[in-house]
Amino acid sequence: MNKEKRIVLTGFMGVGKSSVARHVAHMIRTRSVDLDHVIEENEKMSIAQIVDSKGESAFREIETTNLGRILNDTDTRVLSLGGGAWTMPENREMLKSSGYTSVWLEATFEHCWLNITFSRKDRPLAREKQKAITLFEERQKVYCLADWHFIIRPGQTSYEVAKQIMEEIFG
Repeated sequence: MNKEKRIVLTGFMGVGKSSVARHVAHMIRTRSVDLDHVIEENEKMSIAQIVDSKGESAFREIETTNLGRILNDTDTRVLSLGGGAWTMPENREMLKSSGYTSVWLEATFEHCWLNITFSRKDRPLAREKQKAITLFEERQKVYCLADWHFIIRPGQTSYEVAKQIMEEIFG
């Protein structure tokens, strides 16, 4: 098993990137880093507060800056992105040049929406279902640029997805 491999998880809001990342990290005895959590710690604001007060484009700049900081941390082996981070070409290039294998976690919109609605987290780009559907459809075109693609089946747990990633990617 190649425990030195570095992976980054992308996919739509609510797909389970953070949960899967925690399981994968546990399996290879390392830590996972969640880009959104790093941003909130560094900015001393929630993602929703940043987007609401500064706008989405300013948030994307903050996101890219924080991603660059994480990528300079050579200890990071498992990274989960926010739903929109992968849509930025600069972010994809930084991840690739830092040696990360990208993994797209895909699920139906209904799966993601259910998780979004039951989450305590305020997701500023998914406050209205129709806008979230549009965003979901737009982002599919970019998520497919990832190195690997895992489709989350109904009823599949984040642990089961992590186990599948371990078997197929880490060998």
